[in-house]
Parts: sequence; structure tokens; C-alpha cells
Amino acid sequence: MTRDQLEHAIRAACDVAGEGVVIVFGSQSILGQHPDAPDELRQSMEADIAPGSGDPDVADRIDGALGEDSDFHRLHGFYVHGLTIDATRRSSVF
Repeated sequence: MTRDQLEHAIRAACDVAGEGVVIVFGSQSILGQHPDAPDELRQSMEADIAPGSGDPDVADRIDGALGEDSDFHRLHGFYVHGLTIDATRRSSVF
């Protein structure tokens, strides 16, 4: 994923969510501070994005409209995994 693709994903997620704030996390969040990160760090074609509101219904809307195998994914070659921050905490406990 490139920085331009990430910015596109953010704009699309904001549009779908109807919110002006989303939270980017996961591997591609490195592009925020390092837009020219090495290729090894930009392998994923998925951006993990949570709505700023934290609303799980909004996260589901993002995932449905922009997620894997969506029209957005087929058109642009990358996709948005809509999640809530709370859901990622539960899935990352070791």
C-alpha cells in the first residue's frame, strides 16, 4: 500500500462512516509518519480503520462497503478492514 492509497482509504472510510475522524492502526499506519517506508513494511493491501465514534455498526458499514472482495477492493486493488478499537483489543490478547 502507498501513502496515497492510505489517504484514499481514509477519505472513503470517513464518507461511509459519515464521520470526520477515523483511527488508522495496524501495519499500514506506519505510512502516517513514514510515507516512503520500505517496501517490506508496505506489503499489506489492507488498511485497518476504526470509526472515531467507536460505533460497531459504523465499523460494519465501513467493512461492508470497503472491505475485502467489495467493489471498492476490486476497483482499487486494496481494501479497508472496518473494526472498532475495542474489538482489536480483544483479538490481540495473548
